[in-house]
Amino acid sequence: MSERGMSVRELADAVNDAVGRLTGRPAVTSERTVYRWLSGQNRWPQARQRLALEAVTGLSAVRLGFVPRGKQHDPVRLEEGSDVERRRFLGAAASTAAVTISLTPNASARPSRVGTADVVRLRAGIERLVALDDERGGHGLEHVALAGAAEALGLQERAATQRVRQRLFALATDYTAQAAWSRIDAGQLDGVEARLERALTLAGLAQDSERSMQVWNLRAMLARQRRHHHEAVAAAEAGLATAVARRSPVHASLAHARTAVCLAHSGQARPALRHLARAEDKLTKADLQQPRASWLVFYGPAELHSLTAIVHDVVGRPAEAEAASHHALAELGPAYRRNRAHTLARLALAQLHQGDIEQACTTSGEVFDVMAGTALPGRLRLLLGDFQRDLLARAPRPMAHEWTDRYRTQWSGS
Repeated sequence: MSERGMSVRELADAVNDAVGRLTGRPAVTSERTVYRWLSGQNRWPQARQRLALEAVTGLSAVRLGFVPRGKQHDPVRLEEGSDVERRRFLGAAASTAAVTISLTPNASARPSRVGTADVVRLRAGIERLVALDDERGGHGLEHVALAGAAEALGLQERAATQRVRQRLFALATDYTAQAAWSRIDAGQLDGVEARLERALTLAGLAQDSERSMQVWNLRAMLARQRRHHHEAVAAAEAGLATAVARRSPVHASLAHARTAVCLAHSGQARPALRHLARAEDKLTKADLQQPRASWLVFYGPAELHSLTAIVHDVVGRPAEAEAASHHALAELGPAYRRNRAHTLARLALAQLHQGDIEQACTTSGEVFDVMAGTALPGRLRLLLGDFQRDLLARAPRPMAHEWTDRYRTQWSGS
């Protein structure tokens, strides 16, 4: 429930909706029933409730912590759940399962009442998009993200409760922001501002300060990529002023780190380093084990080290930038392939700025190894363009030309 952001009432509604998809009649699971599951007073719900819970969560009843009746049980058989009723039920309730990015069900199959099951399904879609972004970059995901936003907005007109309506607005914000990020990561900046203005409006309709911060964070990145550095600082500071950044250490840490990056690029080294120190302090106070919105899952020690590397390199401290990049690479999980490639490119720049040209060329080559089989996002190609420009300015001409010749095909053709 914490991972899905569901209340007791919402879980009861989702179970009732899932049962209704099979039987044609809504079930009568109450909040009291859910509390009995949570307390352990009811350790093995009724069959249809169990199957509805599995459809809503994508997990088996055993994995959810329920204990079958009787003394001896085969855990393999319990996990397989191969009985006919279970197969029939899960087939009928498949549209509620949180395991797909398919966004638009058959219109004739839509219930007249939109509830938590629809919120769960759409949330699974945005989580899948974020996972794809982590693995290969956000480029190319714009149309799917816009379809998700359109569906969320269409469903909110038939929301069962005001709380469901606000969650659908929040999901529409997530999808619209993901569409904007897709263009930012691709280096295609036209039309992004309109997407972000729309996302900010949707965040207001959702009454969700976290989504507002999400949008301001992207606006700061957009302005910095356009080299509108003072606008970037203003956007980052707007994110820092949101209610969620005031109450949540992890949000505050990201907001301070983003502000530090924007200040560094605007030539304000001392304020940038002060915000960086605040970002580090806030992160030490954050509980990173608590569930977070999908857009923020990426942020932790690895990302802070990566942003630290950018700040130090921009303000003329390449040795510190190199150290921070190594820390980031050590912390990054295997799912963050695009981020690893980006950090390697920053590491190569830091090494180049210290005059370690051969090592910098070797490190930059690892970027192509990491992203092998996947087109390089435009933002990463731009960073490699910065590396090539600085390499031409600092390295002997034959070495710089050798690097260009070696990676031209992968770089320009990605």
